[in-house]
Amino acid sequence: MLYGVMKLSLGNGLKLAFRPWVEGLENIPAEGPAILASNHLSFSDSFFLPAVLDRKVTFIAKAEYFTTPGLKGRLTAAFFKGVGQLPVDRSGARGAGEAAIRSGIRVLERGELFGIYPEGTRSPDGRLYRGKPGGLARVALATGAPVVPVAMIDTEKIQPPGKVVPKLMRPGIRIGRPLDFSRYQGMDGDRFVLRSITDEVMYEIMKLSGQEYVDMYATAAKRMIAEREKAEKAERAQAQKARKAATKAEEGDAGEGGASGGTSGGGDGGADEAA
Repeated sequence: MLYGVMKLSLGNGLKLAFRPWVEGLENIPAEGPAILASNHLSFSDSFFLPAVLDRKVTFIAKAEYFTTPGLKGRLTAAFFKGVGQLPVDRSGARGAGEAAIRSGIRVLERGELFGIYPEGTRSPDGRLYRGKPGGLARVALATGAPVVPVAMIDTEKIQPPGKVVPKLMRPGIRIGRPLDFSRYQGMDGDRFVLRSITDEVMYEIMKLSGQEYVDMYATAAKRMIAEREKAEKAERAQAQKARKAATKAEEGDAGEGGASGGTSGGGDGGADEAA
């Protein structure tokens, strides 16, 4: 009931305000379970995709969105529940992964659509990063559900990280043909199989999105970017400190020169007067 209300109000509002364009909508199964595997450019990805679909799609979200105290916390929790988000405790990396897998399996066993971001986190720079093999592949093999690759286009321009108010522009959504991995059934314990499934899905997402592919995890890229920014900040602070020290030294030299010049001029005047 709540999902229907939120879908009607939020979904229609997003479509009217942003007018997202969609390609490949016919690739979403009309019924039955399916996994929607998408690139992840913006916080708004989880809202634009459900807005253009007739069927309910469930994503997972960090538990903090559902447990924050106070009025704002309760409103946030109601909002995320209303748009079909499931809470997952991400305090432990392994525990979070297992919880996400169990949640996905339950959604698919009900014959519904389950949305997942194989990169594991938002892209820090708009490029497509290596998919994590644990979640997507294991859920697909455990349920036998087809995997539908999805590419979000330009959503990072609408709402970049840290930006609260979105920019009004048209995002795009490209939906690829469902991928069948039944040939790997019963091989969920083989890490090479999990890697192969994930890479195949990421390749399809790359073709749909046109993004540059980076063969490293987005989490590692974020750490590198943060470390680089920290180093650059330290360099700027050091340079500013050096400039201040140089300016102070120049002012000191100028002051000493002025004092020396004044003494010399006074001596000469005294000698002239004496002469």
